[in-house]
Amino acid sequence: MPKTSSLQVQGRDRAGKGAARATRRGGLVPAVIYGGNQDATLIALEPKILTALMHDPAFKTNIFEVEIGGKKQRTMAMDVQLDPVSDKPIHADFRRIEKDTLVRVPVPVRFHNEGASPGIKVGGVLNIVRHDVEVRARPDDLPDHIDVDLTGLKIGDSVHISAVTLPAGVKPTIARDFTICTIAPPTVMTVEEETPAAGAAAATPAEGAAAPAAGAAAPAAGAAAAKGAAAPKAAAAAAPAKKK
Repeated sequence: MPKTSSLQVQGRDRAGKGAARATRRGGLVPAVIYGGNQDATLIALEPKILTALMHDPAFKTNIFEVEIGGKKQRTMAMDVQLDPVSDKPIHADFRRIEKDTLVRVPVPVRFHNEGASPGIKVGGVLNIVRHDVEVRARPDDLPDHIDVDLTGLKIGDSVHISAVTLPAGVKPTIARDFTICTIAPPTVMTVEEETPAAGAAAATPAEGAAAPAAGAAAPAAGAAAAKGAAAPKAAAAAAPAKKK
């Protein structure tokens, strides 16, 4: 059953963008109540109260009683517009509801017994396809959440909406048997590290290759030295020839 709570609001006299901006400058969030074969009612509410309500996962399934001009109205939150920069609420839409009103709302999904899933025990991952399920029902028949039991699920198993028991009068808006979650195989990246032996083996050829280069340089130096030694002998041999 949905939770019913009172919501403190203030009435507004004027509609339009200018009036809405004036309401925000006054520190309140402009809002409107529509539906129920009645004219729209302009209201304003405290931003802190609206922000706190929005953090409730069952925000759109709860029923809010709003009193305006001494008359109480049962409403449900339909939409909240947020500032694109600050993410603060700047406008809200509420809908009047009667006992037989049919509404379409998203109901949050809760997953239970992960420890009883063999697939998760061996390293599988719970892959959530839908965090909420949109249903159609009367406001008083709406559940505040949908339970999904993971007991016995192995890797590769999945849970479809047909396996979930919904309260009487509550039906999903999607006709096909869609998937809510699956147990996916573990995704582990293995990195092969270079062993010290392999590193040493790779270093040995490099050192050995450097040795011949040094050895090749030595003969070249020896050849240059021999050439230098031969030059004085040639000069000495040429000198006596000039005296004769």
